[in-house]
Amino acid sequence: MSNDHPPTTPTSTGASTTGRCRHRWTRRCRTMPSPRPSSVAAASCSAPQPRSHAIPEGGYRWLAGDHHIHTQFSPDAMYRVIDQVQHANAYGLDWLVITDHGRDQHARIGVEKVNPELVQARRAVADTLVFQGLEWNIRRPSTEPSWCTRANEVSVLKQFEVDYDGVGPNGTATRSTSTPENEALAVTGLHFLADAVSGKRVRDALMLANHPARKGLDSPHEIRAWRDAEPRIAVGMEGAPGHQAAGLPEAYGPGSGRGYYDNSPSPSSFPGYPLESYRTYGGFDWMTSTVGGLWDSLLAEGKAWWISANSDSHSVYADTSMRGDENFSTNGFFGDPVYSPQPNLKNGDFWPGYYSRTHVGATDFSYAAVLAVLRTGRVWVDHGGLVDAMNIRLRAGDQEVPLGGVLTAKRGTQVSLSIRIRTAQRPNWSQFMPQLNKVDVIRGDVTGPATDPDGFTAPRTRVVRSYDTSGQTNLIVLTYALGRLDTGFYVRLRGSDGKRLGVGLGGASVDPANPVQDVVGDADPWQDLWFYTNPMPPRRAPPRTPPAPAGRAVHFPGVEHLVGTLLVGQLLARSAVDRVHVLEGTGEADLAVLLVTRDHVRPGYDRGHLVLAAEWAAGRTLVPFETPTPTPCCADHG
Repeated sequence: MSNDHPPTTPTSTGASTTGRCRHRWTRRCRTMPSPRPSSVAAASCSAPQPRSHAIPEGGYRWLAGDHHIHTQFSPDAMYRVIDQVQHANAYGLDWLVITDHGRDQHARIGVEKVNPELVQARRAVADTLVFQGLEWNIRRPSTEPSWCTRANEVSVLKQFEVDYDGVGPNGTATRSTSTPENEALAVTGLHFLADAVSGKRVRDALMLANHPARKGLDSPHEIRAWRDAEPRIAVGMEGAPGHQAAGLPEAYGPGSGRGYYDNSPSPSSFPGYPLESYRTYGGFDWMTSTVGGLWDSLLAEGKAWWISANSDSHSVYADTSMRGDENFSTNGFFGDPVYSPQPNLKNGDFWPGYYSRTHVGATDFSYAAVLAVLRTGRVWVDHGGLVDAMNIRLRAGDQEVPLGGVLTAKRGTQVSLSIRIRTAQRPNWSQFMPQLNKVDVIRGDVTGPATDPDGFTAPRTRVVRSYDTSGQTNLIVLTYALGRLDTGFYVRLRGSDGKRLGVGLGGASVDPANPVQDVVGDADPWQDLWFYTNPMPPRRAPPRTPPAPAGRAVHFPGVEHLVGTLLVGQLLARSAVDRVHVLEGTGEADLAVLLVTRDHVRPGYDRGHLVLAAEWAAGRTLVPFETPTPTPCCADHG
C-alpha cells in the first residue's frame, strides 16, 4: 500500500557551514557551532553534554541513535560529517556512528582525514555522541559495521582495515568467496578488536552485521561463529536495514525495494536461504521479521544476539544538493556538496533520526554507556516515530527484571510480563500522528546448542498473544501471564500501525498477523510502521537444588557446558548456577562480562541457591575464585 503523494522530507539549501542548519523548515532546527560490511567505531575523550529531551522511563534514560551513517569519505555518499551530525541532532538522536566504507582509499586517506571532522562535530554539537567507525568488508560484498571508543580510534581502525578488510584498490575484491580461510580471517579480525580492548588500545569496540539477508551472504554458521568467537564484540545485526525510502514508486521515488532488498541469489549466497529471504517485511530483514526464523534460532540456543535499526544514510531522498569535486579515487573523499536546483527523488535514504531509531536504555549519557547497553540488549527499535517510550518487565514472585535483564526464579514460579508503552504524542517527520494499533507477544523456548550450525528455524517460537490497541493514546498498559517457569524461555515484543498484515511464513498457528512482504517498487515506508524489542535474555529455569548448609557443587545440571570463555549471562542460561558473585565488594556480576572458566566451575550453596564466587583477572575478565590447581600447602615456595 502506498500514498498517492511522496512523503515530506526536508530539502537542503546547499552545502552547510557550521552554525547554519541545512534544512529549511524543521521545527527542531537550531543554530549549532560493495563487500559484506560491518561497522567498527570510536569516540572522543571530550566531555559530552546530555540532551534535555532524552526520555526517562523505567529508571533509564532512553537515548535514540543510529549506528550506520556515511559521509563524503565513502565512494557512494556525499555529505560532510557535520551535515549528518547536525541533522541527526535536529531529528532527535542522542548518538550516532560514522561508518564509511572500508577500502584501499579509506585505509590510506579517509580514516585519518575524517577524524578531525569528527572531533570538530563533537565540539560543535556537544549533546550528540559521535563515534568513529567503519563499514567492514568481511568479503566482497558482505559488510558489517564495527566501531571503537576513545583514544587511538584512528590507529586501531586503520590497522584493522588494512589487515582484515576485503576490498582493495579501486573497489576490487581481495576476498570474494566464503572459503574457510576467509571465514577464519573474519574471526581473527574480531579477535583483533577484542585484543585492542583488553590491551587498552581502545576503551571499547562493537560489531553488528549490516543488512544481513539482502544478498544472502551471511550464512547461519558464519553468524554463529562471529558470536561464539567474540561475544563481547559481535553482538547483533540490523533488524531493519537503512535505505527505507528506496521502495517508493518510480513515479516519485527510486522504484526499488525497501533497504534496496531487490536481489536474487548469487554464487556467493548461502544456498539454503529461501527466495523470500531476499525481501523485507514491514521494512525489516527476513532474519528478524520471521517468527521462528534465524534470529529466533539463535535466541533458542541461549545466544545473546540483538537487533538494531538505522538509516544507512548516503544520499537523502528529495534533497537539493549534489556532490562537489568527484575526484574520489585520488583524494579519498568527495568535495563538499553543492546546491542542486532539482530535488533528487532517486535517492533512497532518510537523514539519521528522520525515520529509523535505535533506543538504548542507559544509566548515563556517555559513550561507554551506549556501548554497554547495546551489549546487554536493553534496546528497542521503531520506524516513523511509532512509539515514544516503553517500559517492559518480567516478574516472578517478588522479583522483576527490565529489558536487558535476566530473570532468576525457582522452577514452577508463575511469571508475568508487564508492558507500558507511551504512544506518539506529536506528528512524525512526515507530518502525521502515527497510531499503534497492535502489540504482539512472542515467546520461544530455550532448547540448547544447535545441532546444525546452518539451521535457521526455531519451531518452538510463536506469537502467544496479540493485543488490539487501536484507539488507545498516551499510555498503554498490558499484562500477560506467561505461566509456570518450568523450562527456559525468552519473550520479545513487536507492534504495528496494523495497515499491512498477513499470515507469517511459519503459518497461522505460529504468526497469524505478520508484516507483509514489501512490494519492490511500491512500498511507502510511512504506511507500514513497526517497533521491535530485543528479547528478555534467554534464561534456563534453575532446577530445584537440594538444600545444603555449606559446601560446593561439583556435579550439577549444565556443568558440562561451562568450558572456555563465556558471558556471565551465558553461564547462567546454560547451567543451574543462580548467580555469579564478584568479590572485592562489587556484588553480582554484570551479564555482559566475560568469565574465563578455566574448565573448572565449582559454585557453592547459599541458602539453597548455587552461587559462583568470582574475582577480576587481566583484561577486565572474571575467573572463578577457586583455581583448578591450587598450590599445595607444603609446596616448596623457595
